[in-house]
Amino acid sequence: MDKMLRSLPLALALLALAPSAAAQDAAAGCLPRVVDGWLRPPPVPMPMLAGFARIVNPCATAVQVVAASGAGFGRVEIHETTLADGVSRMRAVPSLAIAAGGEAVLEPGGLHLMLMRPVATPAAGQRAVLRFVLADGRTIEGAFEVRSPRAR
Repeated sequence: MDKMLRSLPLALALLALAPSAAAQDAAAGCLPRVVDGWLRPPPVPMPMLAGFARIVNPCATAVQVVAASGAGFGRVEIHETTLADGVSRMRAVPSLAIAAGGEAVLEPGGLHLMLMRPVATPAAGQRAVLRFVLADGRTIEGAFEVRSPRAR
C-alpha cells in the first residue's frame, strides 16, 4: 500500500501530460467532412431553402456543430422536424452532436438546415458553400447543390 501511495504522484503527473483524444484529433488535423450536400428551394417562392447532407466524423472523439453560415444567406440554422399527435412541427436546435466514428444525417422530415433570406434565388444546378463551426472553434465547409423543389 505504501509503495502504491508513493507512485501515485508519478501516475497522476503522467496522466496529466497524456494528450486527450480530442487534442490528438485536433493535432492530427482530424475533422468531420460534409458529403452529399444538396439544397431544396420551397415549391412556392419563399425567402428560404432547406439543406440536407451527411456530416461524417471519422475522428476518435465526438464533435458538436454549434453554428452554420453561408455567403448569400442572411442566416443558416439547424432545425429538426418532429411528428406529435399527427402534426408535423419544426424547431431550431442549438447544436448537432456527432459521435466519434459516426455521422449526422440531415434529411427531409428530420434534422436539416434552414437557409434564410437568400440574397438571390438560386437555380437548380447552382452550388453554395456552407461553413459549420465546431464547439472547439474549428470550422468545416461543404458544397451544396441546388435541386428541384420536388427533390427528396
